[in-house]
Amino acid sequence: MMDWIRQAEQDDPAPVRGFAGFLRQDLDAVTCGLTLEWSSGVVEGNVNRVKTIKRSMYNRASFRLLRIRILTRP
Repeated sequence: MMDWIRQAEQDDPAPVRGFAGFLRQDLDAVTCGLTLEWSSGVVEGNVNRVKTIKRSMYNRASFRLLRIRILTRP
């Protein structure tokens, strides 16, 4: 991975260089995310689901209805 990061930082377009720089800054977290069996994907999926429901109901319904929609949707 380090070889790709070095090459990307030298030769690639600016967006890819920026991405490679972020990978280098948080290399330990990226390595753990790619190699360990644990993941927060399920939690992040639920957070995304709740935020989507909340956004769709913004300023249109009560907190009670929002709570019911969150608890009843799979």
